This record gives sequence, C-alpha cells and structure tokens, in this order.
Amino acid sequence: MPRPFRFGVNLLSPTSGGEWRAKCRRAEQLGYDVILVPDHLGMPAPFPSLVAAAEATERPRLGTFVLNAGFWNPTLLAREVATTDALTGGRLELGLGTGYVEAEHETAGLPWGSPGERVDHLLRTVEELHRLLGSADYQPRPAQRPRVPLLIGANGDRMLRLTAEHADIAAFTGARTVAGGKLEPLTAEELDERVGRYQEFAAGRKEPAELNLLIQIVELTEDRAAAVRPWLGHLPNLTEEQVLQLPLVLVGTLDEIVAQVLSQRERYGFSYLTVLEPNMEIFAKVIEALQGR
Repeated sequence: MPRPFRFGVNLLSPTSGGEWRAKCRRAEQLGYDVILVPDHLGMPAPFPSLVAAAEATERPRLGTFVLNAGFWNPTLLAREVATTDALTGGRLELGLGTGYVEAEHETAGLPWGSPGERVDHLLRTVEELHRLLGSADYQPRPAQRPRVPLLIGANGDRMLRLTAEHADIAAFTGARTVAGGKLEPLTAEELDERVGRYQEFAAGRKEPAELNLLIQIVELTEDRAAAVRPWLGHLPNLTEEQVLQLPLVLVGTLDEIVAQVLSQRERYGFSYLTVLEPNMEIFAKVIEALQGR
C-alpha cells in the first residue's frame, strides 16, 4: 500500500502576530498537515514563529523547512529544538540542510566554507542533536521520544547517504544548486536517478523514510503551455515541454494535477508534498481532491 499523503505549506512572509496566527489558522482550515517555516534572512525566525503557530492551531505538525545548519551551534540548537518541542506539545518536526546562499553567511558574518565543510558541519550537528536530545538527563526536555522527527534536504551523493542513515523524512528540492546560490530544476529523469541513488543508500534501513518533494509552481488552468511560458525566461536550458514535465511544476486542470501527484507518488515515492506560501490557497483544492487517495 502506498504511504498516505501529507501536505505542508512553507510560510515565507513576516507579519504582525495577529496576521501570523490568522495565516496559520487558515492553513489548518485548508487541510494542511504541516505548517513550515524556512531559515533565510529577511524571513520569519523559525522557532518563535512555530511556537506562535502552535498557539493558533490544534491539528497541524510544525516544522523547519529547512534550517541552515551553518547558522547554528549544535549545542545551542539542541536547546531551541527541545524548548520548541515542549512548548508546541510535541508537534515539532526538525528540518535541516547545509544552506545554499553564500551572501546570507556574509551578511551574518559567518563562515561559508567548501561544500564538504558544510556537509561536515551538518553531520556534526545531527550527531550532537542525537547525543544531547537522546539523553534521559538532558534539560530542557523535549516532549517527543525517542526523538523529534528529523527531515534532511539533500541532492548530492554524500548528503543522500547522510539522509538515508539519519533522517525520518528525506526531502528532495527537485533542483541542484548552481553559481550564485540559485537553484536549477532537475528533469524528471534526473530526479529518477537521484531518488534511485537515495534508495540504494537506504536499502539497509529498518523502516523506510517518508519522501518529501518541494513544489515550486501550482496553477489551475486549461492551457498548460500558456501557464508556463512566463517561467521560460528563468529556465533557459529547458524547453516548454520539459518545464511541463518537471515534478516540481503542477500546472493543468484539477484532474490533471491530481493524476500527476498520484503518478509521482507511484514513480518516486513522494507522499509528503510541500508548497510555498503563495500557492497555499490554490493547492488546497488539490488537497481536497486527494482526500482518501
């Protein structure tokens, strides 16, 4: 049996407290299972935002999507994770990644390092969190046992191996990082290869991980080609047909999008889908259509 769907929304825009709580309540009303917050300068601070989200809602899980490990000292991060899990009643899901925007590190006065050094730091962070939060004597005490669920965002081989070894949720952006901290989409075939590579690394797991995909574009339309044409200038290496085939692009009628989501769960194993805040309302129609599927 396929794993049941879960749906998350990554909330990007800073607001007042009242507006933030209203936005989180709206996400809950629309049927989202997880309310998520990124870790970029200029966007909401993750942990206080999630505590406020918990106060405004009852059902959704709450996650970071994803923390830039380079921003964090592992020991101090453990305190943030434990406190947030306690204050949210055990609803936290911790998402971690290496970070991909060098300019943010420069602004924060933090070292950027090589790709290998960033992966090294992420691994040390994961190991230290496991050590500290897994201790019966650790204070503050997180609500969830044996640990807060861990999501890791990955694409390269070393990160996929780390994800297979440590993460409860394997997150795929469906893109690679290129010069300047920009993301370049993977074709459907390239994503096949990356997911297959992850599955090779994960072959010895006791329990399979949940697989997540970040959806970048959602549009309900009867003219799929016209809907993606404005994006072609941002994707100069791809044809119109290739853009329409990208797994992170959901464009078409409601029936077409539902069929694509079901097909991608069968093809790749993606049962946990995340959309960005601007797509929160429109994707809710997809969530409703997929109930019980």
